[in-house]
Amino acid sequence: MLSDPIADMLTRIRNASRVGKETVNIRASKICLGIASVLKDEGFVKDYDKIDDTTGQGILRISLKYAIDGSPVISSIQRESKPGKRVYSSAGQLPHVLGGMGISIVSTSKGMMTDKNCRSANLGGEVICTVS
Repeated sequence: MLSDPIADMLTRIRNASRVGKETVNIRASKICLGIASVLKDEGFVKDYDKIDDTTGQGILRISLKYAIDGSPVISSIQRESKPGKRVYSSAGQLPHVLGGMGISIVSTSKGMMTDKNCRSANLGGEVICTVS
């Protein structure tokens, strides 16, 4: 049993992109599906699929994206809010990642959103991770 499935997901994506893997498999959960959806919408990954398995939980298969020269699109992916120290932020206090070149993924009452979408909707929430 994993104590932190989000950290496991981010670590698997980080490691797979550094070694040049095309896809990465992660245990599926609602929060991981939300993070994958935001990453796809923002262009950091090609696609994701939920594959059913015998355990009933399922597997989330994420297709990673690379630039023409072979470098990974995701150069940095970091967990901000951890189980031991939760990080909450209002819409005005959300962090700017690399001066707007990266995104923060925020868990809000309306679901997973980027920091830009949270500011426009005037929503705050838990800052899950930053991606650049």
